Amino acid sequence: MTGDDLRAAVAAVQQVFARVPDGAAAVPTLGTDVVGVAAHITSCLTWYAQDLVAGPVEVSAFDVVRRPDADLAEICLQLAAATEVLARVVDAAGPAERGAHDWGLADASGFAGMGCAELLLHTGDVAADRELDWTPPSRLAEATRARLFPWAPADADPWAALLWATGRGELPGREPVTSWRWHCAPLSEWDGTQPA
Repeated sequence: MTGDDLRAAVAAVQQVFARVPDGAAAVPTLGTDVVGVAAHITSCLTWYAQDLVAGPVEVSAFDVVRRPDADLAEICLQLAAATEVLARVVDAAGPAERGAHDWGLADASGFAGMGCAELLLHTGDVAADRELDWTPPSRLAEATRARLFPWAPADADPWAALLWATGRGELPGREPVTSWRWHCAPLSEWDGTQPA
């Protein structure tokens, strides 16, 4: 996955946030409000860019927190900027560069995949809780599923497979997922099993 995938994902996500009239509207699935979800995604993308640049040593000397008075419009501008920063870092990274993440030493495509997952999945949470009809672009859902969840079925609807892999939905003939993690290290290092 690349910076262009991140750019396409944030464009799709911004359309959902633009349809939410009240940033303080609850998102019970995540225990916060719409502004809180957008701020969470923004902080994740900011950290992912730093993690990739920092390399295999974890950096966590600072917290990234939103101003209490920041509204949804402001957060969405910052979200777009954080996405672009991560996209540029991903695109500039060499093929051997790795960054620390709790679930493995991710390469640039892994960080792009994680950024897309944060954008798509949490926006899906907002859409579901706020009863907004939304499905991300199929190509993005499939690319994210294939990069981070190679064990999820490739023959299922890509968005349904991504939701299933993260415990957010069910797939016919598959056991529900109750505990999950993604594979952010290079795909060549995947052992062929579904992590527990």
